[in-house]
Amino acid sequence: MTAILLGAVFGTGLVVFAAGLRPPRPALASLLAALSHPAANPEVAEKRRPASALARCGARAVPGLRALGLPTAALRADLEVAERTVEDHLAAKAASAGVGLFAPWLASGLFCLGTASWVGWWLPTSASLLLAACLFFLPDAEVRQLARRRRAGLRHTLTVVLDLTVIALAGGAGVQQALDDASRAPRGWAAGRIRREIQASTVTRTSPWIHLGQLGERTGVAELSELAATISLAGTEGAKVRTSLEAKARAMRRRQLTEAEGAAQAATERMALPIVLQFLGFLIFIGTPALSAVLAGL
Repeated sequence: MTAILLGAVFGTGLVVFAAGLRPPRPALASLLAALSHPAANPEVAEKRRPASALARCGARAVPGLRALGLPTAALRADLEVAERTVEDHLAAKAASAGVGLFAPWLASGLFCLGTASWVGWWLPTSASLLLAACLFFLPDAEVRQLARRRRAGLRHTLTVVLDLTVIALAGGAGVQQALDDASRAPRGWAAGRIRREIQASTVTRTSPWIHLGQLGERTGVAELSELAATISLAGTEGAKVRTSLEAKARAMRRRQLTEAEGAAQAATERMALPIVLQFLGFLIFIGTPALSAVLAGL
């Protein structure tokens, strides 16, 4: 067992060392996407720079993690929605894994000093490997949860914007003016992203549906891409656009209502589980003495 663990650690070190000596070339698509993004604000970059020593130590492992192909394409989309850079995320993963590696050894050392007895090397080694693996994937779960909440908020905000746009179109406003007025009412991160795309279409004199479709591709919200495709088929006539927007908003409201009902039903079922477990425990508490008395009388 010792030889297997040492061989696994040594082999992992060799792979990381070889990947660091010859890192893979970045993909052309990622380079073109980086060129299309605006330059970062120095003040914002200074605020987002990791200040703790643990984060700075984790930042040193970013090139090695990049050489291993991290993060994945799906996680990059979640990072785009969460508005977190790849470097910060990889630094957090490396720092979390480092804490997981050293925490069990520190705990075993304190236990040894307090009790004057050694617990052995296999227990802290196993605990450190297991804890490091769990903490290494903890930032991924956090980013996915945040991205899931933001996508849900983006869908809800899009429904509100479409409803307000339909009302403005019914009042005689143009499509661009109706979208501008509708995007100013909501607040929050999702409303800001939609408002930014509409303002970009106004500045560039292009169709706002194209920018909203591109936002859907970047964030992984299929409703935005479907909306852009539907409006492109409807043309530029106000009546057809209003009918298409009204139908899309109605379909999105129905879907959100169905998802809310499903979530409420799932929460109700989860609430019943503790009651069932409590009832089983009560039966065991009552039946154990009686069963013991019956078995003792045999």
